[in-house]
Amino acid sequence: MEQVQTLICNNAVMVFSKSYCKFCNKVKEIFRTENIDFHSIELDLMDTEGKIIQDALAELTKQTTVPNVFLNGKHIGGCDATEKLFRDGTLVERALGTYQKRDFDLVVIGGGSGGLAAAKEAASLGRKVAVCDFVTPSPRGTKWGLGGTCVNVGCIPKKLMHKSALLGCDMKDATHFGWEMAEQAKHNWEKMAQEVKMHIMSLNFGYRSELMLKKVQYYNAYATFLDKHKLKLVDRNQKVTEITADNILIAVGGRPNYPDIPGAREYGITSDDLFYLPHCPGKTLVVGASYVALECAGFLAGFGLDVTVMVRSILLRGFDQQMANMIGAHMESHGVKFLKNTVPVSVTEKSAGSPGELTVTYRMSDGEVGEQTFNTVMFATGRSPCTANIGLDEIGVELNARNGKIVVDKYERSNVKNIFAIGDVRDSTPELTPVAIQAGRLLAKRLYGKCDEPMDYKMVPTTVFTPLEYGCVGYSEEDLTESFDAGDVEVYHTHFQPLEYTLPKRDQDKSYGKLICLKSAGEKVVGFHVLGPNAGEITQGFALALKLGAKKSDFDDLVGIHPTCAEVFSTMFITKASGISVEKSSC
Repeated sequence: MEQVQTLICNNAVMVFSKSYCKFCNKVKEIFRTENIDFHSIELDLMDTEGKIIQDALAELTKQTTVPNVFLNGKHIGGCDATEKLFRDGTLVERALGTYQKRDFDLVVIGGGSGGLAAAKEAASLGRKVAVCDFVTPSPRGTKWGLGGTCVNVGCIPKKLMHKSALLGCDMKDATHFGWEMAEQAKHNWEKMAQEVKMHIMSLNFGYRSELMLKKVQYYNAYATFLDKHKLKLVDRNQKVTEITADNILIAVGGRPNYPDIPGAREYGITSDDLFYLPHCPGKTLVVGASYVALECAGFLAGFGLDVTVMVRSILLRGFDQQMANMIGAHMESHGVKFLKNTVPVSVTEKSAGSPGELTVTYRMSDGEVGEQTFNTVMFATGRSPCTANIGLDEIGVELNARNGKIVVDKYERSNVKNIFAIGDVRDSTPELTPVAIQAGRLLAKRLYGKCDEPMDYKMVPTTVFTPLEYGCVGYSEEDLTESFDAGDVEVYHTHFQPLEYTLPKRDQDKSYGKLICLKSAGEKVVGFHVLGPNAGEITQGFALALKLGAKKSDFDDLVGIHPTCAEVFSTMFITKASGISVEKSSC
């Protein structure tokens, strides 16, 4: 016992080990990885003395197995206990004797989908967790509750308003299916907006309740870094609180950009405001060609409003351009006007009101200047991460100078070891809610569970909820031809006519699907694209096939469900290279 006590006292990190034990070797490798000096003795190489030492250890610690680890004289435990400290990032401090107990194991800055997922997962693994969330009002004064962009001013209200517009289209089709409409249906913006708002408020309440149930501390306050472990929180009443945490996760998302032109902030709105407008937006100009721009323009036109989209260059940058142009053509056929190769110059108020009238001056690529009057001007020209005013420069977190996003490794860890980032603030990451949720859960499991799996950012499916929905996963044709030889790419494609469109005889040859394949990989399907009703539901199912490496022959072997839109992917045989027409006239 005296010999054991001497070894523990004389070595800051002491490991009692056996040379053949994989758990002992794992612990020693952890210390080497962290550059922690340690002393170990191999009990199995000490003849009878090793057995006597292990008996003394058992009497001292009540632990009969190895490894038996001590840090600065304190018994830590075995492999699991050491790995737990390694995962949560406190092992080095504990080994050096500099660790001080902090308020929380994990603090999440940002109460969006990804941050909440991480917080709840960490709490379920027994850790003490806090969430800090504060919504800075938009220039128009719009603010919202817990849940982040998706819930409050993104996916949820967007999909509900998209559905509202589709219902209007369905009512027009209904007469062809035998329904006799007593009078022409009218859309009530105020009623819809109130219903959407009430649903969002119920989700806000649900998130608060979940945090309470998981015993996650919630601070409705703006968080900034004082040092890498300490945060200053300022609430709406300017009350200041300071908290500390072993690890801090940044999941603050982004906010819409405004162009640097006169009147943009004074008179324009963004997606932060549109869903909370108390009045119908009326004649609307949407500036931008992002998926946010086209989705909002689509449902506004579906309500019967006069909608114009101002496009600087191309539609849906980063998406397959054939599909993007087909979306634009479909929207034009349903009354949406496009001002192409055009940028706004200024916005001025012509008359006040709800809505009032705004005069927009714009310049086209040929230098010609134009002017039009609208009731509402909405900017959807991209988003910027909320990383500028939270003190990251004070603690040296590396940002991508081009976009302001946080540079991290594959485990979401920044260059400051205990600071992590997920979601829209993470550099080189798809800005999608399910991506942030998955990344947040996996991060918590890696820190506080026994998971080593990094987030897989490849083959992530998504859908653009334009009037005719567009779903995709994998490569676009442009991306593939940049990465592979053009002769190695085979594209199978077809138009299809949804059965529900046949009676009203609308949108002939507008729905379309294609599979992009690599010949050298046995026609492995590396790109899936569909334009048609319920594209999101279709894409979600086929995304699994691409994730698992399906080949074109697997799609051919699949028996389709008839009559559905999705079945066309099991009967697709025409290649683009063949030049054969893919127009369809029936299901």
